[in-house]
Amino acid sequence: MANDIIAVGGFVVLFLLLLLRVPIGVAMGIVGIGGFGLLSSWTPALNLLSLSPIRTVTDYSLGLVPMFILMGAVASASGMSAELYRAANAFLGHRRGGLAMATIVACGGFSAICGSSVATAATMAKVALPEMKRYGYPDTLATGSIAGGGTLGVLIPPSIVLAIYGVMTEQDIGRLFIAGLIPGILALLMYLATVRLYVAFSGGGIPAHERAGWSERFAALRGVWAILLLFVFVIGGIYGGMFTPSEAAGMGAAGAIIISVVRGRMGWRKLFQSLLESIQVTAGIFMILIGAILFGYFLTITQTPQKVTNFLLGLELGAYPTLLLILAFMLVLGCVLDAMAMIILMIPILYPVVLALGFDPIWFGVIIVMTVELGLITPPIGMNVFVINTLARDVSLPTIYRGVLPFVATDIIRLGLLIAFPWVVMWLPNTMQ
Repeated sequence: MANDIIAVGGFVVLFLLLLLRVPIGVAMGIVGIGGFGLLSSWTPALNLLSLSPIRTVTDYSLGLVPMFILMGAVASASGMSAELYRAANAFLGHRRGGLAMATIVACGGFSAICGSSVATAATMAKVALPEMKRYGYPDTLATGSIAGGGTLGVLIPPSIVLAIYGVMTEQDIGRLFIAGLIPGILALLMYLATVRLYVAFSGGGIPAHERAGWSERFAALRGVWAILLLFVFVIGGIYGGMFTPSEAAGMGAAGAIIISVVRGRMGWRKLFQSLLESIQVTAGIFMILIGAILFGYFLTITQTPQKVTNFLLGLELGAYPTLLLILAFMLVLGCVLDAMAMIILMIPILYPVVLALGFDPIWFGVIIVMTVELGLITPPIGMNVFVINTLARDVSLPTIYRGVLPFVATDIIRLGLLIAFPWVVMWLPNTMQ
């Protein structure tokens, strides 16, 4: 009973620290070490504090995180994102709402070499938002399409969040990446349909861009070969078993640098800025991971995962109702935590439940990442929304939230489809060697 009280108290302290704006990695570390020390003794607790950071940053499987982040940073600095947008705009811009559709396509393309939702949203906000404003697009559609399209970075491989899930659950990261491919493409297509419906019900207030000629379209396509090459090289190599995800990340980062240098797009200054940006983002992710590992020791000693598993199974709701209960809880939690924090905090608790219910861990990884991606665009946190608001100070947060509501609805429908038809997720990974 004392362990249960301390476990509940640990979660209360954790959320109080988060409300006080303590970084989540630090908050989890404080609660983890404090709780472990109370239940065991302070000497082993402090030993965990000294050993866990070293074990985390030297974990070979986590080496893909900085490499994929570097690949995205180099691609952004060398102008690949702008080329993607120009190509998408050349084919879609002449339609009503075409600039928003081009933004979503460009977000999907950039996600294929970036792996970070926030980076995708920030990059496309700089490229696409001025263009949509220039053509008189309403702020709701302009910012909503960027925020919604940015979430594709969570799912379309390479995905940093899927990689972290794979490390935490000891699942094959390559299979997870391939499993996210079809759902990611489905998300892109459904977002395009959402824009079309938005335009249809807008009453004619959304303008069309001038139609580009075929010569202009083919010229724009010539600029996206680098991204296509990187994506096929990295994801095709993983799918074909030619190299591991960690090896693919390193080769992808090196390939992005080589291509950018050969094209005359990467000087020493840009390379240094890309490296610095990658280090900063990686340090933030590793800080959360270290805190989560320390918090995980606290969960283990209190037997919280086992007790949560027994409680949920004891409700005898059945597999799918219990799964829906878990996803509903994650949707609510997404209103106050970002996607990475939710995965790192909750997977150690919920994963045993999912295994006990008989669900495929690869399928569940895609489903849970899709669920937490909603937290990137839902109030009051919505990291993508805050990023866009930072870059577009003249657009209020409520306006952006109104703009993303149609995309939130689309995500919920897509989530329901993939729960009803799990083969959509599992078909490609089941064909891997």
